[in-house]
Amino acid sequence: MSTQQTNDILAALAQTIAERKSATAEASYTKSLLDGGPLKCAKKFGEEAVEFVLAVTAQEDAQVQAEAADVLYHLLVALSARDVDVNDVLKELERRMGTSGHAEKSAREAGS
Repeated sequence: MSTQQTNDILAALAQTIAERKSATAEASYTKSLLDGGPLKCAKKFGEEAVEFVLAVTAQEDAQVQAEAADVLYHLLVALSARDVDVNDVLKELERRMGTSGHAEKSAREAGS
């Protein structure tokens, strides 16, 4: 899969999540999460992240992929709950590309 295809899928999912903001919680799981605000979205993201970690350590690749998809979806929902555009996150990742992870982390810690 190309980088463009990955970006298109993330953008399409983010757009679907944005559209669900105008749905009802009865009709949309996404809306029921968003109605709970950032805290509910963050808690659900955390639950999904734990399930992903457990899958990575002890399950088949198909389960890892399914849990990773859940993590990405719930991450986008949490970003939406905070009105953070996924494109801004992608720009931040792009900015970090080509920089050593150790150097990037040290620079963030020095700025804190």
